[in-house]
Amino acid sequence: MSVIFATWALFCSMVTVSVADEQSDVEFFESKIRPVLVKHCYECHSTATSTSEGGLRLDSRETIRSGGDRGPAVVPGDIAASWLLTAVTHSDPDLQMPPRRAKLPDDVIADLKTWIERGAVDPRDHPAQNTPASSNPKRAGRDFWSYQTPRSVQSPQVMDSSWPVNEIDRFILSRLEQNQLAPSTDAAADVLLRRVYIVLIGLPPSPDELARFAASVQADGMDSAIEQCVDALVQSPQFGERWGRHWLDVARFAESSGKEANISFPYAFRYRDYVIDCFQRDLPFDRFLTEQIAGDLLPYENDAERARLLTATGFLAVGTKNLDAVDAKQFAADIIDEQIDTVTRAVLGSSIACARCHDHKFDPFTMQDYYSLAGIFVSTKTHFGTAVSPSNRQSGDPLVLPRVQGQQIFHKSIPAARVKTLTEQLSSLRAEQEAGMAAVYKAVAEGRDASGIFEIRDALRIFWQSGGIEGELEKVDENGNALPLAMGTLEAEAAVDARLLARGDVGHPQQTVPRGFPKAIQLDSTPTIPDEKSGRLELAHWLIDSRHPLTSRVIVNRLWHHVFGAGLVKSVDNFGVMGDPPSHPELLDYLAVMFVNDGWSVKRLVRELVLSRTFRQSSDFDQSAFEKDPENRLLWRASKRRMDAESIRDAMLSVADQLDLKRPDGSLVARLIGDRPISLIGLDKRLPSDLDGATHRSVYLPVIRDRLPEVLDLFDFAEPGLVTGSRETTNVPIQALYLMNSPFVRARAEGMAVRLLQSTNEPSKQIHLAFLLCFGRQPDQLEQQRSLEFLQADGETKSTSEAAVKKSATDNESGSDDAESRELLISFCQGLMSTAEFRNMD
Repeated sequence: MSVIFATWALFCSMVTVSVADEQSDVEFFESKIRPVLVKHCYECHSTATSTSEGGLRLDSRETIRSGGDRGPAVVPGDIAASWLLTAVTHSDPDLQMPPRRAKLPDDVIADLKTWIERGAVDPRDHPAQNTPASSNPKRAGRDFWSYQTPRSVQSPQVMDSSWPVNEIDRFILSRLEQNQLAPSTDAAADVLLRRVYIVLIGLPPSPDELARFAASVQADGMDSAIEQCVDALVQSPQFGERWGRHWLDVARFAESSGKEANISFPYAFRYRDYVIDCFQRDLPFDRFLTEQIAGDLLPYENDAERARLLTATGFLAVGTKNLDAVDAKQFAADIIDEQIDTVTRAVLGSSIACARCHDHKFDPFTMQDYYSLAGIFVSTKTHFGTAVSPSNRQSGDPLVLPRVQGQQIFHKSIPAARVKTLTEQLSSLRAEQEAGMAAVYKAVAEGRDASGIFEIRDALRIFWQSGGIEGELEKVDENGNALPLAMGTLEAEAAVDARLLARGDVGHPQQTVPRGFPKAIQLDSTPTIPDEKSGRLELAHWLIDSRHPLTSRVIVNRLWHHVFGAGLVKSVDNFGVMGDPPSHPELLDYLAVMFVNDGWSVKRLVRELVLSRTFRQSSDFDQSAFEKDPENRLLWRASKRRMDAESIRDAMLSVADQLDLKRPDGSLVARLIGDRPISLIGLDKRLPSDLDGATHRSVYLPVIRDRLPEVLDLFDFAEPGLVTGSRETTNVPIQALYLMNSPFVRARAEGMAVRLLQSTNEPSKQIHLAFLLCFGRQPDQLEQQRSLEFLQADGETKSTSEAAVKKSATDNESGSDDAESRELLISFCQGLMSTAEFRNMD
């Protein structure tokens, strides 16, 4: 069968296989759906208010599905049959909810629609797995495993002492032996090297690297060869790009606001580069966390260090924002909520944001805990750098950095005279507004008709015009010189405590809650927040306390997940009661304690994991082991894994010898929009229709919410609006269509064909090299034979020149031997890139 036919067969056989993430659906309900029901529906449809108008209660899963007089309010997966959606969209004039009020915001309705489409997962009245014996959440915080300080444990004794090469292996082998299982044999050298390269730097090894590794194994043995290889890779620049991208998933990094307006964030690239540089430097992770939460509060020696620390706080600023929001108080509360959710989910593996409207239903976090953290962020000013415009009601000042040599600035300076003109225009507009409002107040006070004096259209005109001028002035100093700008945070003008909001509603403030930290997590000493400070630095110190039960566990579990494909705690973003229990709790504690004692070094821990015998195992299937442990939680073999979207794309560029390893200047968003008014990025014609086109590493592609580059979008890139520690993996027909029809893939196939011809004109040798490039192995006899048959015509091998392959894809000489041979070789290369083996680690 030819490679073309094999690719077509692959496409035809593909079926949708999505790895369901039930926990993310539960979290979506808790953060997006339950608060809406509590705020807008419980008043008339709940047990708490003893009201069930229309025979309907919405405060439990059973009652919302059974419905009332009209039938089920929610039918999982069926939007048309879920009349709750009909009610909130006001599409039926006789059924409009909430009654006598404005329709719910579009983003809220969109969340309800998404919830129903995804199966309306509703944990209310659902018995929680792994629930502690006590139903008291505060008591659960004392008893549940993840809220206990990690213990220093010794590695266990094992029967087969010849197998382990480090302490990690002893923990793994001990559990295997307890379950009458044995580890798999070691993977072949070429398979192992490909796995090591993709895990550590996200790129496949070259044929030369494969040959050198094989020679090293032959001369020095596997232990020495693999150690030398790993040591070189963790020091390469590509390590920081690979592992920095993992954290950017967690940090929900993006270059636009998302939501309805979706305004660009042209300064976000600085945070992206900061993260990559930190992983490359192996900045201790406790320091890394501290800089991101409170970098602006840390001491510094020079302007360059100050700029770096300010940029680090972009972690708190790059989240989604509803810039089209009308209510400024609600907008501010939502930013704070998103920051609390990000910090706690990313660092603690627990979303305390679920306690915004009510005490957490499963974990030991209360509304008091939530608003004690909220006060920290109320006392923080978030600089996200968007100016008011007709598509953006909410402005956010950019964060001005100190000037540093070599700083990239993508917006232009303006003449000092224009600065003066703009300043005068802004003063004139403000004076016009003040005079207009004063005239209205005077007319009302005198009992006169105020209509026509200063109308809403006048106020809106001044609002939009002022916003545009302010946006232009914020980018330059008083002399018109372009300022280096970033996204990040600073202390607010005053430090204040937050007020608890009944049902999370900004319109119902209640008692003030002192700034502090969740009470369920007990430390030997808890930092005290000074009255005049926000508390962010103290929050960072609390998080990185060596006896904190969650931080080190969550981080080492994230690292384990990326090395082995699944965390010791599979629910990497949820260490709470509804999360998964650890498969190896003693090993998790051992690694957490070791990580802290070893200076929070990511590189040294990743090195230790990759050098384990556990990592070296083959991925060969074993029926008896599978029957005992079908999910491979005990790690009796290496799990088969598909590469992530970035590695797939980077591998195509690599095998085509077209990968540019230099860091590009800024980002596409910054370069195209940095010197022009910020706009609705989804409609911005300055951006190319194909965002995949660059040949730099994929970590530098633009990350625009709701408009991702196609290859990232199709191959399960992290949702940039959410903390994502574990990406979904799907296998769907549209992926095959992309591989078969994408101009990007076609261009890589042409580049690979040129590379083959630069090496040799002999088809048999071209095939051999192609398999080494794409799969890291030699073709077997059948693959060699069929590939050769495909590259031949009429039983005779055609000689294909490099010049012929380089011809334009629009060449019409399809009847010539050169054109036919060119297309055959390019199709052969594209076919190899389209196979499952190319996309899989081994």
